Amino acid sequence: MGDATGPRRDPEAIQRFIERFAAQMADAGWQRMPARVFAALLVTDSGALTAAELGELLQVSPAAISGAVRHLSMLHMVARERDPGSRRDVFRVRDEVWHDAILGRDRALTMFEESLYGAAQLVGTDTPAGRRLTESADFFAFMQKELGGMMDRWREHREALRGGASGS
Repeated sequence: MGDATGPRRDPEAIQRFIERFAAQMADAGWQRMPARVFAALLVTDSGALTAAELGELLQVSPAAISGAVRHLSMLHMVARERDPGSRRDVFRVRDEVWHDAILGRDRALTMFEESLYGAAQLVGTDTPAGRRLTESADFFAFMQKELGGMMDRWREHREALRGGASGS
């Protein structure tokens, strides 16, 4: 079953991690099953498992796995790949998964900002609602501006942690 339970690994401890991390993600607003699938993929050396392996590891139905990976794919957290020489799909945690997820949020921030500024114009920027909408839009504009610099600083920090080594 994948490589989450390889040599020198305690399968029960791995399962506890998956459930604990998934619960933390659920507490932060994630759906429970996608969080479990994501945690299971994170803890494997390859970062990839088939639907059958995920189902066995998590003790859930293929339908539950299918819905979870569809959700994770929409968030750009997991990629679906074809297992070489097989007709089976493999689900892989994307390289730079957190970076890509944050950049996906960046696109949402742009949409929020534009909608909120538009709504402020509709109700009048000098009204209480208009001021509230403008402040909300200003917040998202600020966040979007800061995200670019933060992602650059992350890349620099990651390279420093790796001793200047390149790659993911």
